[in-house]
Amino acid sequence: MKTRSSYYQLLPYIRQEWKTIALALSCTLAFTVFWPILAWLAGRIAGYIGEGNVGAIAQLAGFSAIIFFIRGIVQYSQDSLMAKAALKIALDLRKQVYAHLQRLNLSYFETAKTGDLSYRLTEDIDRIGEVVNKVFHQFVPCVLQLIVVLGYMVYLNWQLTLATFILAPLMALLIGWFGEKLLTVSRRSQNRISNLSALLTEVFSGIRLVQAFAAEEYEVKRFAQEAEHNRQAKYLAERLKAIQFVVVGFLEAMCVILLFFLGGWQISQGNLTGAEFVSYVAAVALLIDPISLLTSNYNEFKQGQASSDRIFELLIIQPSVVEKSDAVELPPVTGKVEYRQIDFAYSPDKPVLQNMNLLVTPGETIALVGASGAGKTTLLNLLPRFYDPQVGEIFIDGIDIQNVTLKSLRRQIGIVPQETILFSGTIAQNIAFGQTDFDLKDVQAAAEIANAHQFVTQLTQGYQTWVGERGVNLSGGQRQRIAIARAVLHNPRILILDEATSALDSESEALVQEALERIMKDRTVFIIAHRLATVRRADRILVLEQGQIVESGTHEELLAAGLRYARFYAQQFS
Repeated sequence: MKTRSSYYQLLPYIRQEWKTIALALSCTLAFTVFWPILAWLAGRIAGYIGEGNVGAIAQLAGFSAIIFFIRGIVQYSQDSLMAKAALKIALDLRKQVYAHLQRLNLSYFETAKTGDLSYRLTEDIDRIGEVVNKVFHQFVPCVLQLIVVLGYMVYLNWQLTLATFILAPLMALLIGWFGEKLLTVSRRSQNRISNLSALLTEVFSGIRLVQAFAAEEYEVKRFAQEAEHNRQAKYLAERLKAIQFVVVGFLEAMCVILLFFLGGWQISQGNLTGAEFVSYVAAVALLIDPISLLTSNYNEFKQGQASSDRIFELLIIQPSVVEKSDAVELPPVTGKVEYRQIDFAYSPDKPVLQNMNLLVTPGETIALVGASGAGKTTLLNLLPRFYDPQVGEIFIDGIDIQNVTLKSLRRQIGIVPQETILFSGTIAQNIAFGQTDFDLKDVQAAAEIANAHQFVTQLTQGYQTWVGERGVNLSGGQRQRIAIARAVLHNPRILILDEATSALDSESEALVQEALERIMKDRTVFIIAHRLATVRRADRILVLEQGQIVESGTHEELLAAGLRYARFYAQQFS
């Protein structure tokens, strides 16, 4: 059971902005001083109005104008400084959460909802920033205003003040009870919003498939159902807040009625003058706004706590693949790769690789074939440490990859995936992905090797052509050649080709295959392929079955053996 608010985890971020916050709070203190002065002025002006003293009223009016002007300057300083601090806190938190997510492993993102993560990084963190702003911008000033004005009211007549605020503890208890209920409802509401966001991301990413299967009505119904759940959760929160305002408003009205009754009685007893009672009523009026704001803010704090919980839930997730504290840089390698007695499973009861042993010499091309689920992709995902094996070790040039930094390891491994991912940006930026400073000549040279230069130069803006989201304005073959150019510019010693030509037409495949043959030269290459025509020239072909190597040899040797590979080949080319 959670006993401590996740807001405490915001303290390190708040401490980083302590200078700005301290300056804002000094303005808040100065701003608070003006409240009893305003109440005093109201009483004095009322007294002079009763006396008909126009000169004194004019003097007080001029003094009041000066007070309001100075008060406005102080208020502006307080508001702008607190907004600056709150936005910086939200920025620091957003950057840390995003950087933390970048360090998490593939296994986390395979189950996480993209829409939910996007919502947490945007809406949830914005809500936390708003709460921080309101704590110092409204909550603290309201508390100080209550203290100062109450002190002034006690000074005027302590008996009246004590009697008027006898209902205050009941109001505090009610506000606290409503706040806890609102926290529970807000958590449910924000989870519903995250689910809705995740659904939108999923559908818009696969809109082509939706339309291909004429599933528009199905998706509209699914969206309507999720949107209705979201509406119900939000409506429950709004009803709860509405009930709270009615109850608290009723108690405030009872306090005002009691005030006038007791005020009249105190005047009749000679304990209070009419001018003092006007000043007292003005002070009470000055309390209505802060009490209302405190009630509203308390609700928002509870709703914000749900956002804070969701953000710090992410920060406590630890990556399963981590660098050792004494990890060293992997020096430039020749490309010798060795798997020793590797066992790996995504879940304990379903082994994927079992006692896997493999030695690859520098410059050798290895092709992995086998049925889906045989472990081909898993075997190669272990090399850049997207996952770590439960048993066994992997070496590059005789160096255990668990003893080197992830960055230096992955810098020497290039991957051309089956599904090419391009990011919003120019073609040049996509080829030089991960590099902030790059030479366009190097980009062009890489594109020429990848058979991409010709089609890029035919585009209106050449290498500065903007690539749409996921590269939708380019053909599959063009996207794949950009991915190859990216790998060329990266200049890795080890290259992984994951079904790099499986989704292309024959013309595009020929261009891509030619580009691949260029970059494979003098590199250690791993090829995953279901289409056996792409692996004939591999130095060695490995046939995997149930996480084990069951055949190994050249294309001709495996055909001559007449076993699994020969059967696969016959099925494809019969």
